Amino acid sequence: MRIGLDGTPLTVPADGTARYTAELSRALAREFPEDEIVLLSDQPFAPPPDSPGNLRVGGSPRNWLERRWWSYGLPREMLRRHVDIFHGTGFSVPYLTLRPSVVSIHDLSPWRDPAWHSAADRVRRRTPLLVRLGLATMVITDTEAIRREVCEHFHLPSARVAAVRLAAADVFRPLPQPPSPVPYFLFAGAIEPRKNLVMLVDAWRRAARGSGVELLLAGRRRDDGPRFQAEPGLRLLGEVDDEELARLYNGALAVVYPSLYEGFGLPVVEAMSCGAAVVTSCDHALVEVCGGAALHVEATDVRGWEDAMRAFVQKPGFADEWRQRALTRARDFSWARTARLTREVYDEARRRFGN
Repeated sequence: MRIGLDGTPLTVPADGTARYTAELSRALAREFPEDEIVLLSDQPFAPPPDSPGNLRVGGSPRNWLERRWWSYGLPREMLRRHVDIFHGTGFSVPYLTLRPSVVSIHDLSPWRDPAWHSAADRVRRRTPLLVRLGLATMVITDTEAIRREVCEHFHLPSARVAAVRLAAADVFRPLPQPPSPVPYFLFAGAIEPRKNLVMLVDAWRRAARGSGVELLLAGRRRDDGPRFQAEPGLRLLGEVDDEELARLYNGALAVVYPSLYEGFGLPVVEAMSCGAAVVTSCDHALVEVCGGAALHVEATDVRGWEDAMRAFVQKPGFADEWRQRALTRARDFSWARTARLTREVYDEARRRFGN
């Protein structure tokens, strides 16, 4: 099978959808060496590192008409490359239904609260039409929680929507390293409104007062993300590479992830894969993903977050059980499994196409 994947998310490499696109395309190529995987985009992007030989890159509109990428350029490129099915990894598929297609809807955050995605107007307008008009043959979500939301929101039959869990990259694993000389809590992810970081910083100030425990925020700050003034113990790391992030997960007193809403919560699985204790919100997708291996606190409960963080600060050994639970749960996730289940969705889309 020749599988086309949308490579456009890879133009923003520090994005969760970029991570999904890169890891899935590599895993598909490795699990199905007889298939050809082509990442397609009208914009330049770097292919995933360590790509197998059957993972290729295509695109580049050849004339002014093909610059209308989703309506003409992409369908033409698919015909040229004899692509059998297209997977839109970031909310979109071609407007011409020449081949079956699958679209990933990672969550409903663009529709739940427009303030969470100030630049998502195009997605809010376009994706509902692509799904409701059947231009996307099948829909993939990252969790059962979002699968149920998508079926209800877009009025889709459950048979057209499949939940396929994500996983952590291989770099995220337990690492032998000495304890950090300065204990710290770690948040990893985009610095954006949905992540609830103003609340987190407030809770940390209360919980860690006088203890010397720091709070590290690792991730790209989006233009609409909160800004924090410099203060003792609060460290804004910006983007860090995967090797450094794995080291930070391993050394954290606990990883804290108070998101208001998630479709999956990839940093949580990355942290668990490193054996980190995790404190996260009671969001339905996060509860599903953690499977009892994390301490959950209501996202807006500042006092609850303060108490949870104080327990890690004041009770030696409190994190040990949570670390063991995290490692056990992390074994349930792998990109190889994700690729195999995704490939089954492609087969189903091909069976349904044109029927």
